[in-house]
Amino acid sequence: MMVNYAIQRADHGEQPIWMSVVLAAMAGSMGRPGCGWGAGYATMDATGVAPGRSSVASVPRGPNPVADFIPVARIADTLLHPGRTIDYNGRRLTLPELRLIYWCGGNPFHHHQDLHRLARAWQTPDTVVVHEAWWNTNAKFADIVLPVATSLERDDFAAGFSDPHLTAMPKVREPEGESRTDHQIFAALACRLGYQREFTQDRSEFEWVRHLYEQTRAGLGDEAALPGFDDFWRETTAELPALRGPFPGSFEALRADPRQFPLTTPSGRIEIFSEEIDSFGYDDCAGHPAWFEPVEWLGAEASSRFPLHMISNQPASRLHSQYDNGGHSLASKIRGREPVTIHPQDAAARGIQDGMIVRVHNDRGSCLAGAVLSDDVMPGVIQLSTGAWWDPAQPGLSGSLDRHGNPNSLTADRGCSRLSQGPSAHSALVDAEVYDGPLPDVLAFTPPHLEH
Repeated sequence: MMVNYAIQRADHGEQPIWMSVVLAAMAGSMGRPGCGWGAGYATMDATGVAPGRSSVASVPRGPNPVADFIPVARIADTLLHPGRTIDYNGRRLTLPELRLIYWCGGNPFHHHQDLHRLARAWQTPDTVVVHEAWWNTNAKFADIVLPVATSLERDDFAAGFSDPHLTAMPKVREPEGESRTDHQIFAALACRLGYQREFTQDRSEFEWVRHLYEQTRAGLGDEAALPGFDDFWRETTAELPALRGPFPGSFEALRADPRQFPLTTPSGRIEIFSEEIDSFGYDDCAGHPAWFEPVEWLGAEASSRFPLHMISNQPASRLHSQYDNGGHSLASKIRGREPVTIHPQDAAARGIQDGMIVRVHNDRGSCLAGAVLSDDVMPGVIQLSTGAWWDPAQPGLSGSLDRHGNPNSLTADRGCSRLSQGPSAHSALVDAEVYDGPLPDVLAFTPPHLEH
């Protein structure tokens, strides 16, 4: 059984994941070569490689005095409703009051749902600080933007989660303008707060790269035979020692010896029925996988008004929203808008022809996109990739037009279930029509006017 990583990003999205594991278990094939269950084979590029790699040293972390946390998809709820309680995986969480947001890495205005709601929520904290290399939506909605160097403008080395190599990443150029690396920014902040020595440990950024590599080399010992840092930096790669199974947590190990290699479930086994989840008493997740009707799907009452089911997959022309301003992504646009794939039958019913600009809409928002007619999607389904930089005419006003084609103008900010509280982006009903008004300019990539 092979499933896509994205299945869970829908109403009750954990159910098909759970059910697919159950079906594989019932088939009796778990843990056998070429059999069993797996997810994200194409996405994660991990088929046929070891399920993990040798340990690699990382920057030390101090203790976090704050024990509170929120599920990542509940950001807007937390900002809008501090003090409210939610169910999450058998716990009751109280949403904290957030007075300051410091965002380093990622882009909430890419991955969050119902961006107009998020834009309203983003006004509630006193201050928002972001590290950004680009003038994207994340930067536009911040109070303080710290221009940060890209990965091409800093020295580092890489170790993928299942990559059997270390890869040197010497910078190819100096940071642009007044931008700095993340380490330089944090070191400067630590200095102002009186913790420079504790943070830097008297090492420069490049000395940290060398130190972490040599820590990794020493930790792996003579068997790994990693080269010294200077040789590694010159040769650019070093092979990590292969891990030997059975690997704890794998179905192969579970099948071989379930007592020695239990899973992290309460019983240590694959749980077709979970007593723990059943004890939560959730009305939207039973103790076994089951069908729960989504709020939005083609069988819902709302489909009479919005008869198209929108799928917002990851894009082929960029990584998430990264480098949407780059030539490869821009070349995929249609008259400057993100392409949307529509079945010819649905297009004909709406007078839509290939290459036309269409308005995709529901009660939450609307966006412009370029029509691509194809039977690669089913009738009743349209496909609009994530990652087009959000370009709203009136940010925060539900129903307002996004000029560029971001599907999260249209998705619902609704948790998958009380169990996971994940995003439910794939449960979104919309409609599409020919856009016959004056075509507005796309301003997503327009830089700000800076006064010196």
